[in-house]
Amino acid sequence: MTDPSDRLLAGLDDAQRVVAEALGGPLCVLAGAGTGKTRAITHRIAYGVASGAYDPARVMAITFTNRAAAELRNRLAALGAPRVAARTFHAAALAQLNHFWPLVVGGSAPRLLDFKGRVLGEAASKLRLRVDQATLRDVAGEIEWRKVSGLGLDEYALRIAARGTPGDLSPEQHLALMGAYEDLKTERRQFDFEDVLLVTAGMIESEPAVAMQVREQYRHFVVDEYQDVSPAQHRLLELWLGERRELCVVGDASQTIYSFAGASARYLLEFEHDHPGASVVRLERNYRSSSAIVDLANRLMRGRAGALSLRAAAADAAADPAADAPAGQAPAADAPAGGAARPHAARRDRRVEPVLTEYRDELAEARGVAARIRARLDAGAAAESIAVLLRINSQSAVLEQALGEASVPVRVRNTQRFFDRTEVREAVYALRAAALSVADEPLFKSVSDVLRSLGWSAQAPEGPGAVRNRWESLNAIARLVDDQPPGTTFRVFADDLRARAETNHEPVLEAVTIGTLHSVKGLEWDEVFIVGLSEGLLPISYAKGFDAIDEERRLLYVGITRARARLELSWARWQGGQRAEREPSRFLREAGIRSPDAARDRGRAVRPAR
Repeated sequence: MTDPSDRLLAGLDDAQRVVAEALGGPLCVLAGAGTGKTRAITHRIAYGVASGAYDPARVMAITFTNRAAAELRNRLAALGAPRVAARTFHAAALAQLNHFWPLVVGGSAPRLLDFKGRVLGEAASKLRLRVDQATLRDVAGEIEWRKVSGLGLDEYALRIAARGTPGDLSPEQHLALMGAYEDLKTERRQFDFEDVLLVTAGMIESEPAVAMQVREQYRHFVVDEYQDVSPAQHRLLELWLGERRELCVVGDASQTIYSFAGASARYLLEFEHDHPGASVVRLERNYRSSSAIVDLANRLMRGRAGALSLRAAAADAAADPAADAPAGQAPAADAPAGGAARPHAARRDRRVEPVLTEYRDELAEARGVAARIRARLDAGAAAESIAVLLRINSQSAVLEQALGEASVPVRVRNTQRFFDRTEVREAVYALRAAALSVADEPLFKSVSDVLRSLGWSAQAPEGPGAVRNRWESLNAIARLVDDQPPGTTFRVFADDLRARAETNHEPVLEAVTIGTLHSVKGLEWDEVFIVGLSEGLLPISYAKGFDAIDEERRLLYVGITRARARLELSWARWQGGQRAEREPSRFLREAGIRSPDAARDRGRAVRPAR
């Protein structure tokens, strides 16, 4: 008779299965984009729990965003391991800080400061410095970098010459402002986000009783996105572990795009050196993208440190129609109930070659992209399956205007969060209140009745604008009913909506996404348009030196690997009011995509060199 725990391995490919069965540490999983890394590590944890190797209460899965942590918890619960803790570094550290502070120091822990700008503004006033908001934001960024890099003010002062100072501040003024900020926090008994990591690490390091309790509580650690670990996070992780070796890390050096914030791929690339005897497994079979997109991604990163050689599972399926492989998107094989699940078949390869288009200027580029997207929608593509990616937020305005003119619904990432919108807060409150008096009627009727009272209707209003945006928000909530399992009650639905709000687990909006390359890591779409691929934008003008340019290359790699089936790239020869012509990004040439040499007065498609 088959051991029930073996069913957790049935839907994994060979490399994923090696990860899942390697229950001892240290283990390093080098996982390329779209290779099913979350699937591999959640099955590893669930297999460890099901086989009795792990006590679920003593396993900690660490990731970098609340949404990713919520996704880990949901998957682990579906796999029969609901008691496993899945948190961000900061959430885990904050819980420990609040627990141990009264025991070690006495009283409640200092209050967490959620916004540095206000205190920095007061510090500047105290020093009689006139500093604009943009400079204050840059100073806040430097504070964050200094702390996650593990540098005191004196050590940071030695780096100022190389890093420069924000705005018009002199080195002396910059250091004085940082010092005044720290003084104000101390006076008010406040911690900022980075202090949480540093103070928690300090308590574990200096208090043997704290270290003993922490290490007794958690015996096994799994860290996702390990290429994004900062020195401060790495130090805390080492303190959590102590002398033990029960550590599994997962990452991709080619997706290191937060070096400016203190992240370092060194810990991933040197894992074997730091942990003698470590096992290393490579996940290189990409289940997300077509072979054409995977080939382009490989060409872009060829020869770079830690670059993996991806191969498209879709191409394997095309070559062998009988080939089966698990999906990167958690197929039915993730469900622990019922009989052994068959592996999920890889999608058949649709080799649509990536296309490069040159435009006269940024307005022509925006209108050209809008026209292409409008044509795709008219051909039956879903708006939510399309994204437009860009390097900096300022590129967004002209694109939003062009897409609006083409009657394309749009959502912009990095603006107001879904659950912070006024109409969404009203809807969540109204649904929770209505769910207290449960009615014996279909879930959709209960939900739609509440939403109709707030102005929603089944028919979308005409054209773009605030009314359409409000309708899109309420409609996204209405569509969540379709995702509920049979028998879901109104009360359960309302509770789930509240949980989504707390973890910022946004529903899918029926709109094309506009987002910066930084903001879309971890996401994917059927069709992706990457705009602004010119020198000065990608790589950005202030990226100087090999390391900075290579980080820009990795940003483009992240953008390329968000696409499943179709990828369109573009650049504009003239940007804004600049007098000088731009040149196409060097990355296009290095990845084998030829640049147009004519037809500068109109868009012209060019396919990549083979």
